[in-house]
Amino acid sequence: MAFDFLKPVNKRVLAHCEMLPAQALGHHIYKHTHQEGIPVLAGATFALIGVYESRNAFEKKAHRLDLDEIRNQLYKLMRGNWDHSILDLGDIEEGDTVADTYFVLRQITAELLEEKIIPIIIGATQDLTFPCYRAFDGIMDMINLVSVDSRFDFGVEDELISSNTYMSQIITDKPNNLFNFSNLGFQTYFNAQEEIDLMDRLFFDAYRLGEIADDISLAEPVVRNAHLVSIDARAVRALEMGQPDSFSPNGFTGREICAITRYIGMADSISLLGIFEIENNMQSFQLVAQMIWYFLEGHNFSIIERPVASDPDFTKYRVLCESEELVFFKSTLTERWWVEVPNLPLVYTKSNSPALLPCTERDYLDACNQNIPERWFKAYRKGFN
Repeated sequence: MAFDFLKPVNKRVLAHCEMLPAQALGHHIYKHTHQEGIPVLAGATFALIGVYESRNAFEKKAHRLDLDEIRNQLYKLMRGNWDHSILDLGDIEEGDTVADTYFVLRQITAELLEEKIIPIIIGATQDLTFPCYRAFDGIMDMINLVSVDSRFDFGVEDELISSNTYMSQIITDKPNNLFNFSNLGFQTYFNAQEEIDLMDRLFFDAYRLGEIADDISLAEPVVRNAHLVSIDARAVRALEMGQPDSFSPNGFTGREICAITRYIGMADSISLLGIFEIENNMQSFQLVAQMIWYFLEGHNFSIIERPVASDPDFTKYRVLCESEELVFFKSTLTERWWVEVPNLPLVYTKSNSPALLPCTERDYLDACNQNIPERWFKAYRKGFN
């Protein structure tokens, strides 16, 4: 059983938790310990797992990721007014080979998904996104993946998988269950023009750092339909992460990345969150802990909505364009927006109804001025390919 490979939470972390005030989050997490074993999965909402694997790092890691200190920083945060149950299942050590580690992570993650538990994976390198993606096999037909990253992480053909090339493996590996890939926060000078062109040819969505930083609310519709979100901590600027050499001076601020993780928690379909490429310094540990806190907070306030014209909780707007009539819906509860895309094939919608794509109020206003976002046409074309 893959769960047998989980290493219990360190006794030093448990001792540190005992000294925290009663309101601290650590006292409200069911932990995998040497004495009591793995906590009962039934009824849990989240499961935290650390992964030490780093052998496929694009730039080799000088030190082992300090997962214990990340826990210390998370445990000491104050619990919100939440009604969900949180597990800490401990850590996955490096296997004899990287493939062994991938296999264990995939099996554990798949079982959690089967139990409707959302895994929160904390890992040393972002190539761990690949086994997380493969964990959905047999559980979900098509996956929407969002990466918060300054890079697209495509590699050249036949290149071995690494933290900088894992997306190529996801795209080419069979069975191909990837429906859509979206990137938040890419920086053009880190991505070859061939990678940018590939994103366009595959009808994937990409949003530049400046575009999201100018209006952080643009991230919400991007992650709303995501099943798996992979965050590369290097998308955060070096100043916010304790100035590690491998980080860029440009990137999201701490406030912006926490806002994004809150949106991820609120997402209708979110099934797994991974945070990777973390550096060993106190500032990084504190920010990662706060990102997880905001993810938990966002999920507590999430509302699953599907616009229906007859539902009084939605306001319907019609916009006549040159060739089509677009129908927009606005929720009176959450103020979120959707657009009904006409004539999308059934491979996209899986039903006989038009596709509903998350959008923003700005998209509605642009449509009123006959400016239709390119990503809607991408969604339309993707359905025929």
